[in-house]
Amino acid sequence: MPGILILDDDPDVALAARLALRRLSAVAVRNDPRELAAALDEMAPDVLLLDMNFTPGASDGVAGLALLREVVARRNAPAVVVMTAYAEVELAVQALKSGAVDFITKPWANDRLVACVQAALARRAPAPAAGELLGESTAMQSLRSQIAQVGASEASVLILGENGVGKELVARALHSASPRAAGPLLAVDMGSLPEVLVESELFGHRRGSFTDARESRPGRFVAAAGGTLFLDEIGNLPLAQQAKLLAALERREVTPLGSDKPVPVDVRVLAATNVAEAELFDARRFRPDLLYRLNTVVLRVPPLRERGAGDIALLLRHYLAQFAKERTVEVTPDALARLCAYRWPGNVRELRQACERATLLARGQVLAWDDFGLNAAPLAPAEQGLDLAQREREAVQAALAQADGNISQAAKLLGVSRAALYRRLEKHGL
Repeated sequence: MPGILILDDDPDVALAARLALRRLSAVAVRNDPRELAAALDEMAPDVLLLDMNFTPGASDGVAGLALLREVVARRNAPAVVVMTAYAEVELAVQALKSGAVDFITKPWANDRLVACVQAALARRAPAPAAGELLGESTAMQSLRSQIAQVGASEASVLILGENGVGKELVARALHSASPRAAGPLLAVDMGSLPEVLVESELFGHRRGSFTDARESRPGRFVAAAGGTLFLDEIGNLPLAQQAKLLAALERREVTPLGSDKPVPVDVRVLAATNVAEAELFDARRFRPDLLYRLNTVVLRVPPLRERGAGDIALLLRHYLAQFAKERTVEVTPDALARLCAYRWPGNVRELRQACERATLLARGQVLAWDDFGLNAAPLAPAEQGLDLAQREREAVQAALAQADGNISQAAKLLGVSRAALYRRLEKHGL
């Protein structure tokens, strides 16, 4: 089914968008807003590219905002990117506050449109409370406690962690716990932005300020007014732009390209990086003064291999249930043990993808190791030296976690009797 649905009453505009986006996913087009509800029911797209005006001569976005609110209220609503021919800051902010994940102005540059929709596709992920932040390990309990404590403040937060651990979900949880929760949360992937577009993206630009600037456009600092701006992979920001970001944070104002008038901004800034903590103060990568400004609070998201077999089993159960939907699936004891011992270099993102693959391609209800597509999976270094007793203890913990504490179900997963499982529980002090 189409991953992207475009709704625009101008067939030429819709066609141009479809041609630009077709390399990302299957794309469908509708020109009549009265067809939107049926199209959403039929296609269940991941992203809706929504025009804001459907009446000739209209520029207030009333029709688009009404449709936007209807869409985001739906169960399993798509991520909505709004578009308008009018670069109205107030309309863009209103759309973001109403549930849109991003906006784009017409006419657009194709690379900007593609990047915008690609980011919206990537953000189609489970809510933090039920997704990657799930876990009962000490590290995850501590992280959730820190989020609850820090979220209510206005402090800048630097989120550290490897790729795939869920740094953006931590940012979303912080935003949801803050007084700014009713405002927009805008995420900017600094790693995907060409250096020449960084200032325009963050601070905005005026019409004619550079070759492709055919319309004035508010930057992300202005568009996130009253909310939160999440700067992902901040380590990819060139040093020259880091100086300008620091000035914006300290003065709480930005100057759009092509303008000499500063614009006040009211945002909370969260930043994230996958740079190893030991390298953070390398002056060739980070300006120390910017780092000090961003890291009022530092949150560390642990890699999955450090969270233990219990968390891995919980996440397996969560994602298998999510992707299997109406089906009931189980994991063989051998597969469960090997999954809990796997290093997971791609962290929770890799686990989620493995679960999706297994539920799509497995022929039966019992999933074996090969169904997860992990090939000759390496053991985590900490697991390589475990003796048999430790391996048995981890397997029992994982089975209990997957069975949600149900002894009969855990025994079935392990292929032992209830009595044998009780003996193992007593043996390992569980």
